[in-house]
Amino acid sequence: MPDQDPVAANDASPDPAPGAAASRTTPPPPLLINAQYVRDLTIRVPGAPAIYAQLGQMRPHVNLHLDIGVRPVADGQPVFEVTLSVQCSILTHQPAEGADAPATACVVDMAYSGIFTLNNVAQEAVEPLLVAEAPRLLFPFARNLLADVTREAGFAPVLLQPIDFGALWQARRAQAQGQAQAQGQTQAQTQNPS
Repeated sequence: MPDQDPVAANDASPDPAPGAAASRTTPPPPLLINAQYVRDLTIRVPGAPAIYAQLGQMRPHVNLHLDIGVRPVADGQPVFEVTLSVQCSILTHQPAEGADAPATACVVDMAYSGIFTLNNVAQEAVEPLLVAEAPRLLFPFARNLLADVTREAGFAPVLLQPIDFGALWQARRAQAQGQAQAQGQTQAQTQNPS
C-alpha cells in the first residue's frame, strides 16, 4: 500500500475554484470601531477633606448631563470621532424648596470617545449610526469608568442605567422638526400678514 498522508486521504473537499474564496468573504459591517479611549477626565471634590466627615449623613443626589459629539477625523473619508460626554455632580442631598442648598460633594467631567469607520452606508443611515449606535457601543465603557472614578474618590459608585440612544435620537429629531415647522409658520405669517 503506498504511503498516503492521512489528512489528505480523509479530506474529501474539492479544491475551491479560483475566486471562490473571495466570494465567500462577508462584507464588512456598516460601522467599525477603530479605537476607543478616554478623551478627557476630570474629578473634583470641592469640599475635601471636610465632606468625607459627612458621608454617613449624606443622602446623595446625582445630577447628570449627557451629550454626544460627532466630528469627522479626515476630510473626504467616512471616519468619525464620536464622543460621549458625561457631566456628573454628586450633591450631599436632594435640593428642596425652603431647605439649605446642598453642597457639591464631587464633580466628574468625562469624555469617552471612539473612532468609527462607516462602510457602504446610505446617506440616511449615517446620522442614526453615529448618534445612536456608536454611543450605544461606547456607553458600557463610559458607565464603568464613571462608576470606578466615583468609587475611587471615596463615594458610592454612580451606576448609570441603560440608555436608549435610538429613542433619544428620534426624540431630538422630532423636536428639531417641530421647531423648524414652527419657525417656518412664523416666517410665513410675517411675510404674508393677513
